[in-house]
Amino acid sequence: MRFGTVEAVRGIDLSVLAGRATALLGRNGAGKSTTMRVLAGVIPPTEGSVLVNGIDVRHDPVGAKRVTGYCPDVGGLVPRATPWEHLQLAARLRRLDDWKERARDALDQFELGGVAHRVTGGFSHGMGRRLSVVLAAFHRPDVLLLDEPFDGVDPLGVDATQQVIADARTRGAAVLVSTHLRDLAVEVCQDALVLRGGAAVAGMPAVALVGDAGADTYRALLD
Repeated sequence: MRFGTVEAVRGIDLSVLAGRATALLGRNGAGKSTTMRVLAGVIPPTEGSVLVNGIDVRHDPVGAKRVTGYCPDVGGLVPRATPWEHLQLAARLRRLDDWKERARDALDQFELGGVAHRVTGGFSHGMGRRLSVVLAAFHRPDVLLLDEPFDGVDPLGVDATQQVIADARTRGAAVLVSTHLRDLAVEVCQDALVLRGGAAVAGMPAVALVGDAGADTYRALLD
């Protein structure tokens, strides 16, 4: 992936199977968010092949977006809109029927029910992260892309996000979680891919990065 003469991401070979979750790990600037944006159809790939649920993102970005739920690393919320209005718009765009009860349950799960009718412009960073995860998973997509979902989120939000990932896997979705917080991601993911400097340096079972030994392995890959 190039931006002018800058090569932001190169040589990444990534496959996420249905019913599995993969952690995309690395320091800030490693290329995680760029990779997620390409997969989400936000920016077109400049080279290589990108398939999302069998759909070529380069040639059919709209089709790829239909089967994808995407939580961006920053932004994505309308400051003057409430969480309920965000969900209402998502339901209309996705043509969801009987969505209101599901919306209430999702907001309650992330302890956002009490602010459902408050504009998001006054939300803390963690509250915005929680709502972004709710919106990404709301339509039960076949592919769930969560970019830095744990950033600035309190323990309850972490637990709720991990439950969303587990639920998505149970219904057969493919889940990709981009984060620099190794310990949180490997708790709920089965596979891991480590990026450094825009390139993949190692792919492995997530269990290989658990605990103190996993932390040592991870640090060695980043050096």
